[in-house]
Amino acid sequence: PNTANANSSATQAWCASSAMPADAARSRSPRGRAPAEDKDELADGHSAADIFDRTKSLTGYTYDDLICLPGSINFGVHDVALHGNFTKNIRLKTPIVSSPMDTVTEAKMAIAIALEGGIGVIHTNLSIEDQVREVMQVKRYESGFIMNPVCIPPTMTIADLDKLRQSSGFSGFPVTEDGHMGSRLMGLVTKRDMDFAVDKSAPVSTLMTKVEKLVTAEEGVELLAANKILKDSKMGKLPVVSKQGRLVALMSRADLRKNADYPVATKDERKRLMVAAAVGTRPADRDRVRALVAAGVDAIIVDSSQGDSVFQHEMLRWMKQEFPDLQIVGGNVVTKAQAQHLIDCGVDGLRVGMGIGSICTTQEVCACGRAQASAVYNIAKYARSRGVPILADGGISSPGHIVKALCLGAGAAMCGSLLAGTEETPGEYIYSEGGVRLKRYRGMGSIDAMKKGSDDRYFGAAASLKVAQGVSGTVQDKGSVHRFVPYLVQGLKHGLQDIGAKSIDDLRDRLYSGQLRFELRSAAAQREGGVHGLVASSAACLAERRATVARDIAAPTHAAALSALSLGGRSHQFLAR
Repeated sequence: PNTANANSSATQAWCASSAMPADAARSRSPRGRAPAEDKDELADGHSAADIFDRTKSLTGYTYDDLICLPGSINFGVHDVALHGNFTKNIRLKTPIVSSPMDTVTEAKMAIAIALEGGIGVIHTNLSIEDQVREVMQVKRYESGFIMNPVCIPPTMTIADLDKLRQSSGFSGFPVTEDGHMGSRLMGLVTKRDMDFAVDKSAPVSTLMTKVEKLVTAEEGVELLAANKILKDSKMGKLPVVSKQGRLVALMSRADLRKNADYPVATKDERKRLMVAAAVGTRPADRDRVRALVAAGVDAIIVDSSQGDSVFQHEMLRWMKQEFPDLQIVGGNVVTKAQAQHLIDCGVDGLRVGMGIGSICTTQEVCACGRAQASAVYNIAKYARSRGVPILADGGISSPGHIVKALCLGAGAAMCGSLLAGTEETPGEYIYSEGGVRLKRYRGMGSIDAMKKGSDDRYFGAAASLKVAQGVSGTVQDKGSVHRFVPYLVQGLKHGLQDIGAKSIDDLRDRLYSGQLRFELRSAAAQREGGVHGLVASSAACLAERRATVARDIAAPTHAAALSALSLGGRSHQFLAR
C-alpha cells in the first residue's frame, strides 16, 4: 500500500509538471489521451528567415551547408510543375539557363536547351558578326531541319574526307561550290560512295552523287512534306535548296527517327525558339546590342563579374531608353545594395553570384564575393519586393543544388560546369591517357578566355598585365543535353515532391511563410549525405567507375538516371566498387 501510494504521488507530480491531467496519463484509451501537440512544437528545423535574417549572423552559407526538410506528399511526381521566371516577361517551363561561357553556349547548346524548356545565353567572346550569326541560327531553327550542316568543297581529297568523318562523327556531307553553307550545291557524298574508293588522293568530286541525280526539296518546304519526300525516295539525306540552287538546309533519315516532339520548348509569339545573348559595357558594345536586337534576340545579359559599376549603369539606362521592350538581365550582384542600384536602372532580371563557380578564382584572388546560398536568399527576397526575378549563377554541380537555389527564391539556375562536356558544347572531344572522353572547360576569367576578349568582364581590357580570376581544365563527356537535362528535370521534380511543393510558385510561398524548413549541416552531416562507405581498390577501378557513370548518363534507361543523379557533382568523391 505504501508503494502504491508513492507511485500514485509520483504519477500525479509528473502529470502536474507536464500540465496533463492525472486521469489522462493513466488512461490507455484514445479518448483519454492528451490533445494533439501545437503545430509550433512539431515544426522541426528553421525557416530561411531564422537562418539568414538574424541581425547577429556572421556566417555566409553555401548550398552544401543547408538541407531541406521533407514535407507531406499528397500528389504524384508527374503533378509537379517547374515553371520559373528568367526575366519579368520570359517564363521557362524548365528552370535551367546555360551560362554565357565560350566553352558552354553557342547556337547548338542554345537550341538544345530551349527545346528542353530552358534558355541559352550566347557568350560574348565572339565578333559582332559571329554572335549575330549564332543568334540567327537559333531563331531560324526548325525541328527536323539541320540548318548548319558540315559542307565540303569538291576539291577535298578522299583521305581528308576520311579524317573529317572520324573527327566529326558524320557519315554524309553535302558538297558545295566553296565548301560553305549557302553556296551552290554540287552533290552529296556518303559512306556508301566511299566504300569502294581506291585512290585516296582523288578529289571527292570523282565519287560524289551529283546534284542532277539527287532528290532535293525547295526552300520553304514544310516538315511533313519533307518527311514524305524522304520516305518516298528511300534516301538517307534530303538537301533543301533555294531557287538559285544554293543549299539552305539538310534533312537526315537518322535525325527523323530520333526527332521527338518537344512540348516544353521555350518559344516566342511567332513559335521560334527563344535565345539570349551576353554583351559587355564598352561603348562598342552598343553596336553589338543594336545588331543582336536586329537579329531577333529575346534578352540581353550584361556580362560582368561585378555588376554594380557606373559602366553597367550607363549601359542599362541606354538599352532601356533605346529598346524599351527588350528584356535585360543585369549583374552579377551579391548584395542588396548592388541589386537596388541595378533595379533602379530598369533591369528585368538579376544574375546572382560572385566567385563561386568551379573554375572561378575571384574570391581567392580578389578576396571579394559571397557564399552563394546567402547571396541568393538575400537578393531574391529584396528583388521580389521590387517585382524582379533572379538567376542563381554558379555553384551548381548537382540537381540538389538547383532545388536549393529554387528553395531560396531563385526563378531559375544558370549552369556552366553542369552542362560542360555535353555534345552540344563548343569544342572537340579529346581523350585522356586512360581512354576517357573529355572536353575543355574554362572560366571566363582565365587567361585563355581573356585573350579572346572576356577581360572586359573583369575591367581589365586596358591593363597590360592580366590577372587571372579563373582556370582552364577538362570535364568528362556527359552525352547529349537531350538525355542529360531530362534526368536533371526528373531530379528536380522528385526534390519538390519530397518537400511537398507542387510548383516553384508554391515553393516560394512556403519559403516566405516559413513553412519551408531547413537545417544547417555539420561537416560530418555533409559527408554522411554523400556517397560513403565503399572501398576503392585502385585508381584504375575509380576511372572505370567514372567511365561507367558517364555512359549511364548518355544511356536512356531508368537505372542510368538514378546513377547520374546519385553521382551529381561529386564524381571526385565517388569510390569504386
